[in-house]
Amino acid sequence: MIASIFEWLTSSATWSGDTGLGARLIQHLWYSLLAVVIAAVIAIPLGLWVGHTGRAKWLVTLANSLRAVPTLGLLFAVALWLGPKFQSDLAFLIPSIVVLVVLVIPPILSGVYAGVEAVDPATRDAARGMGMRGLEVVRQVEIPNALPLILSGLRSAFLQVIATATVAAYVGLGGLGRYLVDGIKTGDYVSTAGGALVVSLLALIVDGILAVVQRLVVSPGLTGGRKGRSLRGRTSPDVVAAETESLPQAGMSVPGGGVDPDAA
Repeated sequence: MIASIFEWLTSSATWSGDTGLGARLIQHLWYSLLAVVIAAVIAIPLGLWVGHTGRAKWLVTLANSLRAVPTLGLLFAVALWLGPKFQSDLAFLIPSIVVLVVLVIPPILSGVYAGVEAVDPATRDAARGMGMRGLEVVRQVEIPNALPLILSGLRSAFLQVIATATVAAYVGLGGLGRYLVDGIKTGDYVSTAGGALVVSLLALIVDGILAVVQRLVVSPGLTGGRKGRSLRGRTSPDVVAAETESLPQAGMSVPGGGVDPDAA
C-alpha cells in the first residue's frame, strides 16, 4: 500500500491536467486563503474592539460556541439555502466559503481578543500619558504587544481550514477533497490515502512557514527569547561587567565612613 501511494504521488499522470494533483492543490490553497482572509477582515477588527473597550465579550463566547457546529451538516444546509440563488460554480463556491469562514472566525477572534486583553494596563496608561488617543494606543501599543497571540490564532485558523476544506468536494467543488470523495466512491483507496497525506503535509508546511514568519516579526522581548530574557533579566555580559565595575572594591570605603565589612 505504501509503495502504491508513493508511486501515485510521483507519477506524472497524477500531476498533469486540469484535474491533476497540481491543479487540485492550487484550488485547495485558494479556498483556504480566501476563507482566512474574509474571516480575518471580520474577526481582527472585532477582536481589537472587544479587547480594547472590554465591551461585548459575549461575542467571543458566541464565536467559540460555533466550534461545536458540525461542518458537513452546516455545509449541506447552506448549500441548499444559497445554492439555488446563484449560477455556475458560485452555487458551490459561496456556500463552501461561508462555512469555512464560520469555521475559522473563532480562533482568529479569540487570539486577537486574548492578546489585546492581556496587555498590561500600566502600558496603556503610559501611552495615554504620552498623549496617545484611542486608535493610536491600539495601533502602536496593543497590536505590537498582542502580535504573538494574533499570529497564533491565524496559524490555528490556517490549520483548521486546510484540513476542513476537503468538505467542499461534497458539494461539487474541486480541491484535494476530490481525491477523498471520489476515491471512496470508486474504491480507489490509493488516491484516497494519497490525497489525505497531501492535505496533512500541506497543513504542516503552511504552519511551518507561518511559524518562521511569527519568529521574524515578533519582538524577542514578547516571546521570551534569549535576547528578551537577557534584557529583562539584565544578564548580558556587557551589563554584568558594567555593574561589577561599579561595585565597591575590597577595602574601599563605603558611604558613611569606614571600611566595608563584607569586603573585608
